[in-house]
Amino acid sequence: MEKTDTIILSPEELAAYMEESTISVTSTYEHSPVVLMVDDTVIETLGNFSASIGKAKSKKTFNVSAIVASALNNSTVLHYRSTFPENKRKILYIDTEQGRYHCQQVLKRILRLADLPEYKNPDNLIMLALRKFSPKLRLAIVEQAIGTIPDLGLVIIDGIRDFLYDINSSSESTDIISKFMLWTDDRQIHIHTVLHQNKNDEHARDHIGTELNNKAETIMQVEVDKEDKTISVVEAVHIRDREFEPFAFRINEEAMPEPVESYLPKEKKTGRPTKVPFDPDKEIPKNVHRPALDAAFSNGNIGSYDEYLERLKKGYGLQNVKLGHNKAVKVATFLSNKRMVIKEGKEYAFNPEYHY
Repeated sequence: MEKTDTIILSPEELAAYMEESTISVTSTYEHSPVVLMVDDTVIETLGNFSASIGKAKSKKTFNVSAIVASALNNSTVLHYRSTFPENKRKILYIDTEQGRYHCQQVLKRILRLADLPEYKNPDNLIMLALRKFSPKLRLAIVEQAIGTIPDLGLVIIDGIRDFLYDINSSSESTDIISKFMLWTDDRQIHIHTVLHQNKNDEHARDHIGTELNNKAETIMQVEVDKEDKTISVVEAVHIRDREFEPFAFRINEEAMPEPVESYLPKEKKTGRPTKVPFDPDKEIPKNVHRPALDAAFSNGNIGSYDEYLERLKKGYGLQNVKLGHNKAVKVATFLSNKRMVIKEGKEYAFNPEYHY
């Protein structure tokens, strides 16, 4: 049986709470400061909380690493742009799933993304690995940290499920979200948490997922692209501000998330299925690529992505393969994945030694 709330307050105490909670039309209330945006869309404000959701192996922690790196020095990482006030620059990162070694690897990744040295601890980031503790003790440690760290602005909790004994308990879930609302309001911080999605659908898991959907400022989904498994796509599922354009990232050779500039958001359509999407691997013969690329790169490396697409259109057009903008983007992604075209700094270069 789930526990019930047994707090009993006197009429005087209830009256004090009522007075504290009364909204007056003549009073002045500050708008919550914006601290994180994706492009021009508000994702996080002080006094609120948000979440990243996704299935296993969707690269949720890599996405959160980019958020933290952005907040570390108020910069832009991937598409995240931070603007934390000077008195809210401390970050608390809570990891409940990984051991100390893997937490340290996440910390080093964050520092690299923020262009900070890995040989010393950052002044404004504290990481706690709470895997070995019970849910009750984890919660107590986090409450102590939030209540005592000065200049705290951002708290990452990866993941919220490990504060619950029973993920199917509605009362436990309500208690945790109530804590989030209390902490964010009292300390004027932002909490960003991470939760797995159900295996068989797109919903955040169980009662805690429902509570997050109902109360969070923003819910972002991190999902492996269905057409290219090396890419993870980030989009807004629930958001108070207007939705941002979904963006994508991949993990590069240095195990760092980097933006996929060629990614085109997929249209969400209803009704009967449309024709099969264009697939360069299946629809362009193998013997077409080399002469098309020889023509596209006849003048050497290409200095911009837009020019690269135009040259691809012309090169493949000479081989009787007509490419519009969207098809050219897919061909560019295909060529990158096959290492037929590589980036050298900001330039695109043909790799004649490729093996199809």
